[in-house]
Amino acid sequence: MNNLVYGVKDRPPFGKIIVFALQQLLAILAATIAVPAIINSTPAVIANLGESPAMSQSAALFGAGAGTIVYLLFTRFKSPVFLGSSFAFLGSMVAAFAGAVTVNVGYLGLIIGAILAGLVYVVFAIIEKFAGSKWIDKIMPAVVIGPTVAIIGLSLAGNAIGDLSKGGVGSTNTYLALVIGIITLFGVIITSVFGKKFMKLIPFIIGICVGYTVAIIFTGIGIAANNDALKVVDVDKFKDMQWFPDFAFIKAFSGFADFQDAGQFFQFFGTIAVAYVPVAFVVFAEHIADHKNLSSIIGTDLTKDPGLHNTLLGDGIGSMAGAFFGGCPNTTYGESIGCVAITKNASVITILVTAFIAILMSFFAPFVTFLATIPACVMGGVCIALYGFIAVSGLKMIQNVDLSDNRNLFVVSVILICGVGGLELVFGKVTITKIACALILGILVNVIVNIGKKNKTNELEDTSEALDDNSNNE
Repeated sequence: MNNLVYGVKDRPPFGKIIVFALQQLLAILAATIAVPAIINSTPAVIANLGESPAMSQSAALFGAGAGTIVYLLFTRFKSPVFLGSSFAFLGSMVAAFAGAVTVNVGYLGLIIGAILAGLVYVVFAIIEKFAGSKWIDKIMPAVVIGPTVAIIGLSLAGNAIGDLSKGGVGSTNTYLALVIGIITLFGVIITSVFGKKFMKLIPFIIGICVGYTVAIIFTGIGIAANNDALKVVDVDKFKDMQWFPDFAFIKAFSGFADFQDAGQFFQFFGTIAVAYVPVAFVVFAEHIADHKNLSSIIGTDLTKDPGLHNTLLGDGIGSMAGAFFGGCPNTTYGESIGCVAITKNASVITILVTAFIAILMSFFAPFVTFLATIPACVMGGVCIALYGFIAVSGLKMIQNVDLSDNRNLFVVSVILICGVGGLELVFGKVTITKIACALILGILVNVIVNIGKKNKTNELEDTSEALDDNSNNE
């Protein structure tokens, strides 16, 4: 994109940077703290341990900030994207706790798993460093990567619409939640389209503030009238605030003492390796798609500068750092990329400040609790715009692709239908996501339909040259 308000190397005024950073934090927050919340409520984990593992949302926020800083260092501050808790590893994290004899051993499994997954990224980075990145352009041209990026956005559509009708814990009024979500969405749209100067750059903050204010008003009425259906904001969360992040490594180090012998440890290690390593291969494909998408937005091919090997190292080691503190492996966030696309602010300083704010705020319980009380319907309204922009970014990549050519048409069709249809493959504890399945199948189709294309092109060129020669002789 050539119409960025702030480019990657630009430095907005300090006051604006803080506001932009808060907007990025709000964009990635819901998903980042949702991962530990999901693990805490997973029946399989609770049934095995007899208690909730009580993963800390504030620690996950700290880990996301730390992981992002690591990523920015490896990418030499050239890639403006935030890293947050990865949903792809949810099954792996459940396996770590479900296969553990104690909660502490489960936390140890989270860190071991993240290290093993990160090492997969390191291996890929080393291979790419010596083999170069041309192979990526060959197996993942625009006709493959474009619809795959679109699928990333479309695959999240169900989450956004599902959240749109959810209020707080007590609220069962789906119509009220829907109204609040729509108000939030229009707050984002109106600010982005009609806002002036600075306001135009912070549509998500405005939208969330508008939606949250409406939700608080109805919640206040619900409390006064003792009507749970109107309590959209879960204000009870402020009663049990956690002031210090419960870091994963503290419990993990205690986990070593819970093994009866070395054999039990190595058996657990094997379980973790099987749960984490295959997923890293799947997430690798999504890593490339995310960076191709971000490249199209900022106008610089990140797989070449700073290079795929650097983005992989940043993502892999950043994921290790995230799990060390918060237990959750990290990954580049589509929400962050969508925020860059909509606000046209690609300043990497914004991402760096966001990371530091995430780390600092993880120690400030009221702020973390406030973020956790933002109703799902409010975030649903925001995510309609975020996920939509991700999908549109992918479709933009194929605007110059000749879809009148059946070769290209079949590739795009297969990826879109398999992705939207939700094709997934499950092998025990390993799930190949619909995005990965669509991408892999798209690559195979692209290879098959283009077999012999080069030879045919050469034959046409030879024929053309022969006709020219004959014409000259006549």
